[in-house]
Amino acid sequence: MTNPINEYLDSIQDDLIDFTSRLIQCKTLTGDEREAAECVIREMEKLGYDEILVDSHGSVLGRIGNGESVFMYDAHIDIVDAKDEADWTHPPFSGHIEDGVLWGRGSVDTKSSVCAMVYGAHAMKHCGLLEGKTLLVSASVMEEDFDGELLYQALKEHDLKPTYCIIGEPSSLRLAVGHRGRAMYKITTAGKSAHGSQPQNGVNAIYKMNQIIANVERQQQEFDALVGVSEKGSVVLSNIECRSASLNAVPDRCTIYLDRRLALGETEEIVAKEMDRIVEGTDATWEIYDAVGYAYTGKEVVLHTFLPAWETDRSHPLVEAGQVAMKDTLHRDGEVFKWEFSTNGFATNDKYQVPTIGIGPGDLRLAHQKDERCDTAEIVAAAKIYANIARNI
Repeated sequence: MTNPINEYLDSIQDDLIDFTSRLIQCKTLTGDEREAAECVIREMEKLGYDEILVDSHGSVLGRIGNGESVFMYDAHIDIVDAKDEADWTHPPFSGHIEDGVLWGRGSVDTKSSVCAMVYGAHAMKHCGLLEGKTLLVSASVMEEDFDGELLYQALKEHDLKPTYCIIGEPSSLRLAVGHRGRAMYKITTAGKSAHGSQPQNGVNAIYKMNQIIANVERQQQEFDALVGVSEKGSVVLSNIECRSASLNAVPDRCTIYLDRRLALGETEEIVAKEMDRIVEGTDATWEIYDAVGYAYTGKEVVLHTFLPAWETDRSHPLVEAGQVAMKDTLHRDGEVFKWEFSTNGFATNDKYQVPTIGIGPGDLRLAHQKDERCDTAEIVAAAKIYANIARNI
């Protein structure tokens, strides 16, 4: 039995890949996504979306259909920079296509997913399969630095409560049913400034951090030693900074930042006890880091960086629909797994309690890397899977 969605998307795959190439040519770093947003809006208009909205932070939301079952598809249009541009095989913002491979920053993370979602939803409308369903395609901004916060703000601003959500992070077309959470912590020690020629008159805030750094290392060793657990947390000291009157002065303040990855069920209270142990015996202070930035619209964004892990039950109808869509498209049983990194699924699953899964084209190992690239066949296959997930429920 033929599948009208798959047949239709095969017939317009050149348009889909051309759109993806054009989106990659937009150099849209976090907080500077206007060009990509406008590119997505133009494509949605061309494809006959029923409604296109832009929220106050600049995320684009396209709607097709008006049924009771609401499917939210989300992937982000911001990217990390390519500071090694001269070392790339093809320029990172060229959208170069060669031998079935699309090259460029964002081809994996996650502009290919955005484009596949835009076309997948369009295919559902073209094939007349929207009865009782609404498809929302979100091209969200600022995910790279503010995981989930901007999708959460879009849902809140538009007063939306989806029935299901599909996140488009790279997975090599495997089906993700959750992610490991992420938190950022800030630890500060205070000292006393003095001239560098007379350190005995001061208190070096960096030296006071030595024991705390050793405790952080010890905490990670404890995680490494855990065996027989399905998932576990991790912690890494990701940055260190100090305040000093000059290069010939004793620093009077030192701050370190911890990237703490969260296992399922870890709460702020649980990790707070761990942080207390890390600074025990010192006069250091710690806090959860609040990330602050500005959208391209000028609106301020603040993220309290404690993003819990989440997981959707593998027997849930959404997961089953994803597996059927994968089998129908890829002609094999789809692998089910959890992302090790955090995603916009934090907004839907944790904040809104919406059943959430994820799937996307591209090899995660190429994200944020030199020569990021994605097979065009995977982009077309992703569009088919996105559409067929909605069709199968």
